[in-house]
Amino acid sequence: MTDKDGVVFIGNKPPMNYVLAVVTQFHSGSTVVHIKARGKAISRAVDVAEIVRNRFIEDVKPVKINISTEVLKGENNEDINVSAIDIELSK
Repeated sequence: MTDKDGVVFIGNKPPMNYVLAVVTQFHSGSTVVHIKARGKAISRAVDVAEIVRNRFIEDVKPVKINISTEVLKGENNEDINVSAIDIELSK
């Protein structure tokens, strides 16, 4: 879920779990936190960023938002395109 470099990977857990991870990163001294998600978790990543900004740490701003397509291997070894997002929040 989190990494020492200020990265929170979004999965299938409730958004508040990831909000806590982002807030913890900021309180532990990070000035920049990346929220990363793929596929259906992208909307959850946006929710997490907005909850952090509006309810917990109001001086946090989204600095950069990168979107991309990642190629994954499917069941039959075929390539599957999956959308990805990286939201960079900064204090």
